[in-house]
Amino acid sequence: MDRQKKRPIAPTATPPSATAPASTAPPTHAPPATVPAPAPAAPPTPAAPRSATALAAAALAVLLPLAAACGTERADGAGSPGGGGPGAASAAPPATVTGVHWGVDDVTADGATHRAPGAWLRIDPDGAVAGSTGCNGFGARARVDGSRVRLSDILLTKRACASVPVAVEHSLVGALTDGPVTATAPGPGRLTLTTADGDTVRLSERSEASLYGTEWEVTDPGGTTARLTFDRAGGTVAGRLPCNRVSATATVRDGRITLGVPRTTRMMCEGSLMAAEKRMLRLFEGRADYRIDQDTLTLTREDGTFVRAVAVR
Repeated sequence: MDRQKKRPIAPTATPPSATAPASTAPPTHAPPATVPAPAPAAPPTPAAPRSATALAAAALAVLLPLAAACGTERADGAGSPGGGGPGAASAAPPATVTGVHWGVDDVTADGATHRAPGAWLRIDPDGAVAGSTGCNGFGARARVDGSRVRLSDILLTKRACASVPVAVEHSLVGALTDGPVTATAPGPGRLTLTTADGDTVRLSERSEASLYGTEWEVTDPGGTTARLTFDRAGGTVAGRLPCNRVSATATVRDGRITLGVPRTTRMMCEGSLMAAEKRMLRLFEGRADYRIDQDTLTLTREDGTFVRAVAVR
């Protein structure tokens, strides 16, 4: 069988857009193309100088946001962590509640404000509470958690005092015991206790009252109004009993007071006032132990006769 001769295949024409035919020379690997280095840039043409006004405007545009941020932070703390946002500037800081003798300035409940002469409150660091409504004494336990204060286990005496209206006592005791209160310090030596309903008790830090020069308002016997003042220089005590005015000598030594014969006016009053006055006069012409507990003065004779009074601030 005759072998067929292979006919050479004619090369295909390359379109004009195609690359040129490969060379018949053995293929070689060409080195990577080298990108020519850019020609050195011409030195920049100096910009036209800006006017002083333009420079000042640019600086002002940068500084104004910074100044506004700083100003906001100093004004209300909103720019600082925990700043509190609107209203933080007017919020009073938490107060130190314990270890201070607080005198009650006034009580606001249901929109009505009442003064509370002789009322005070002390919370010890261990949680023990002592205080007075100005008429009745009370004790309790306190739990202090930051600015939150809660009183519990309250014991309150039950006396009637003409100098302290029952409504004032109820408002004060209610504000302190109806639930936790928030303590804030509106100023040095000041304390405000605020209930969840918005009632407030405003207090001021006070030192222990002095026996001399203090006007002592008698709260027990109750139901009457009587005040006494001790004069160190004159060695006397003077004041007003439930009905009559009174004065006597007063010698103070070693925690005891020796009172002389009382000199009184000679007015007659209703029976209850005269009975209370007679009881108070038993303190005179004899010796009595005295004790001051912050704003409360107690005089006690050996026969058990006693008078309790609070300092009028």
